[in-house]
Amino acid sequence: QVQLVESGGGLVQAGASLRLTCTASASEFTIGAAAWYRQAPGKQRELVARITNGGTTTYTDSMKGRCTISRDSARKTVYLQMNSLKPEDTAVYYCNADLSSTSPSRRLRELWGRGTQVTVSS
Repeated sequence: QVQLVESGGGLVQAGASLRLTCTASASEFTIGAAAWYRQAPGKQRELVARITNGGTTTYTDSMKGRCTISRDSARKTVYLQMNSLKPEDTAVYYCNADLSSTSPSRRLRELWGRGTQVTVSS
């Protein structure tokens, strides 16, 4: 079963930057529309950024414009670049994406990764 796999999280100090990555575990799949969410302890899951299949990006105010979502031209990886990190950014960050393959033909809608922990210390 194909899965989304997030990486790039870790423990950083306030003001640092991180780039999270999201990839499909099976090489035959490509990524269409995708989004990054985060969930802090005791908080609701929060949308951080979205990218459409056509490449249009949208953001919430959650990170005050400090993040950028992107997708490589091969549609193999989705990134979330985060800058000027703050302790309140501490959360598990989840990738959510549409996956498709052509051989064999298969589509998976809004598949969730298992998350990557981002911890920002003061």
